[in-house]
Amino acid sequence: MNTRITACAALVALTAALTACSSTDDGSSEQAATAKPTPSATQSGLTDEQKAQAREAAGLPPTPQAADWKAYIKTLDAIDPDIVHGKEDKAVSRGIDTCSTYKRYPDDSAQQVKVTRMRFTSPTHPEGRDAPTAQKILAAAHKHICPTY
Repeated sequence: MNTRITACAALVALTAALTACSSTDDGSSEQAATAKPTPSATQSGLTDEQKAQAREAAGLPPTPQAADWKAYIKTLDAIDPDIVHGKEDKAVSRGIDTCSTYKRYPDDSAQQVKVTRMRFTSPTHPEGRDAPTAQKILAAAHKHICPTY
């Protein structure tokens, strides 16, 4: 958990530093408005490589490739279509976060299930999922999003 907090703090500090560098001495943002971002820089001012390093430090895997994405969504829909409920991006994001649970609690399957139960809410399941469903979701995330965890 400390690694994740440290990585998030570093990401916030880096973003703040990059934002502070974009204004001129007189406080105007004219120079910032005319400055062109480098091709590898993203909207947040971080390069893809910097984002990947921050994700790794936080225990988050990269966004799954298209085939893995589809397989993950298909698996969740087979468990219960309400898990995805038409929001694939949200389901994948939650799956990526679920992978970080493996990193935080590598030998504590009860905690992994508990966190997953609370993470996968929906309009018809605002309180989260039951334990057997959470175990299936964990298995799907592990298989399709973070098989090396």
